[in-house]
Amino acid sequence: METIQIKDKRFELYIPDERIQRRVAEVASRIRKDMAGENPLLVGILTGAYQFAADLSRALDGAFEITFARYSSYVGTHSTGELKELMPITSDIRGRVVILVEDVIDSGLTMSLVRDRCLALGAKEVRLATMLFKPAALRVALKPDYVCFEIPNDFVVGHGLDFDEQGRVFKDIYRLKE
Repeated sequence: METIQIKDKRFELYIPDERIQRRVAEVASRIRKDMAGENPLLVGILTGAYQFAADLSRALDGAFEITFARYSSYVGTHSTGELKELMPITSDIRGRVVILVEDVIDSGLTMSLVRDRCLALGAKEVRLATMLFKPAALRVALKPDYVCFEIPNDFVVGHGLDFDEQGRVFKDIYRLKE
């Protein structure tokens, strides 16, 4: 579909699923190379990263452990700037490399706080893998290790990303059409 509508907003096709899958395969290849000899724990950040985490784990196709955690900082199209821990990481991360798997890093506040929490819980190292990165929106010193797409500060939905909990199930990514 070239355009979709969610509530009172219209969105236009931005990144088709085929392109997403190609980039995920490239990122997975880098992770496999970087993690040779390690036993990393992938932590998918719910709810948005569920599709990217599934894509990435399939592309990794190896002996990687995966778990999920849930944090929230968005209402509608804007970040509140406050992190709410809705479902903590339950796996033992002491002494392990943790790869946080996120749908989009924009302000960086959520990932910065989650990264710090993982290090405080004893992670040996924390890396960040994100489907989308919006450097123009970054408000903290944070550099993701693995990025599928660097994009402008546009509001996007699909492939796990939502607008008020709607639009996550589209396989493609769409951007807000003004």
